[in-house]
Amino acid sequence: MRNVVIAGVGMTPFGRSPGVGIRAMATAASAEALKDAGVPADRVGKIFFGNAVAPTVTQQDMIKGQVAFRGSELAGLPVINIENACASGSSAVHLGVQAIAGGHEEIVLAVGAEQLTHEDKVRSFKALRGSTDIYEIGEAPQDQDWTKSILMDFYAAEAASFLDRTDATTEDLARVAVKNRRHASLNPLAQFRAPQTVEQVLASRMIAPPLTLSMCSPMTDGAAAVVLCTEEYARANGIGALLRVLGCELKGGRDVLPVTEVTAAVTEAAGVGVPEAHLIELHDAAAPAELLQYGEIGLCPAGEETRLIRGGDTGLGGRIPVNTSGGLMSRGHALGATGIAQIVEVATQLRGRAGDRQVEGAGLGLAVNTGGWMGGGYAVAVATILEALR
Repeated sequence: MRNVVIAGVGMTPFGRSPGVGIRAMATAASAEALKDAGVPADRVGKIFFGNAVAPTVTQQDMIKGQVAFRGSELAGLPVINIENACASGSSAVHLGVQAIAGGHEEIVLAVGAEQLTHEDKVRSFKALRGSTDIYEIGEAPQDQDWTKSILMDFYAAEAASFLDRTDATTEDLARVAVKNRRHASLNPLAQFRAPQTVEQVLASRMIAPPLTLSMCSPMTDGAAAVVLCTEEYARANGIGALLRVLGCELKGGRDVLPVTEVTAAVTEAAGVGVPEAHLIELHDAAAPAELLQYGEIGLCPAGEETRLIRGGDTGLGGRIPVNTSGGLMSRGHALGATGIAQIVEVATQLRGRAGDRQVEGAGLGLAVNTGGWMGGGYAVAVATILEALR
């Protein structure tokens, strides 16, 4: 197996940009990643393109990646379209890593792009409903409430269960939102950057008890891209600031927790443990998701998650900062782009380019991205570990 490195990254600002379209966002993020790597477009062997909801929101189906790059310098390259719910982007990276490690490609581009917002908000909420098991929950009734994501009902149930079985309080959920907003205030690409207090989070509009608006990820548009190549090519062509992919694993949801399973798989592949990471990006689609994942990835024993958020362990300056980008709740959750946005943040930190949110001495980072919901848990989980090559 060949060593795989990230040679360049690119990302658009995340936010509400109805009508901009995945073409503009995908080409912008890809051009930035190629420029960052110093790799000409014609050296790319294949594009792995992640997108989750274009068929429902913009009615672009089947050839999403080909359409996105039509007319650009990447037009005509082989494109593999990947739809894997909110893990579409990280799944694109997973396949790109496999292609290079297995000797099938020398350079690939992994891109995630999403146009989630639309003037017809019903389209967006219908798309989110599609990330669940429709056989289980049934088709939407005529009087379906299309003013919120059905996923927030699932996260609310998780939150209620977590509050019942532990010493966690709604203030702890709010602390996660406050922490991630503080991080986002230092990230120029984040959707929400205004600091907030615990009191403000608790006082925001109720979405699904006990979750308030500020505890939930927003509707977001955006794109992110990474250039993956062999370490041999990068060294031979003088590419600097390299990041070795120590592991990139994908697991499906079943009776065991996919987050726990995928984290165990990626740490075994990488030969490092979670406590050795200098920073972690977690899939905080809602505040309880981040807290629960502290235990699921082994950052602490299950049931002790609140100790980390109350003690400041997962904030900047803490023992292991989590979601230095601002996370899904504040950086934004552009579904198909989210997994790659997490990897871009880890890469930015490991290269020492994170500015005021820089984690001092960061050399090893973990990103955990999940997608879909079925049977009371995530349908898919992808975990990636990157190491800075000094």
